[in-house]
Amino acid sequence: MAWVVGTGAFLGLMAIALGIVTLRTGWILPTARRHVTRPQLHGLGALLTGASVVLQGLFFFRLLPSVSWEARFFSGNALLFAGLLLIALSQLLPLRRNPNHADPSGV
Repeated sequence: MAWVVGTGAFLGLMAIALGIVTLRTGWILPTARRHVTRPQLHGLGALLTGASVVLQGLFFFRLLPSVSWEARFFSGNALLFAGLLLIALSQLLPLRRNPNHADPSGV
């Protein structure tokens, strides 16, 4: 069981790293570039999703002070669903259009 949680925590760290890279540079994985219209939302969603998985792993290995299982369950699920919602919104919301730059001819 420990290797499953350890693998999940590693993938959570990877999601956090990708979220930081997306927030700082706007770079998105090539497989998701075509779908993502708002990179900032995508990066924040990746951070929240990764943090949820890493925190659950830290609680499992008892590296953080233990809290009740209800608090761990509901806070972990809240972070996970908030992150997934932000990732979904980053793909579903339309592109932002700046009305000042709509006409390139300058007329």
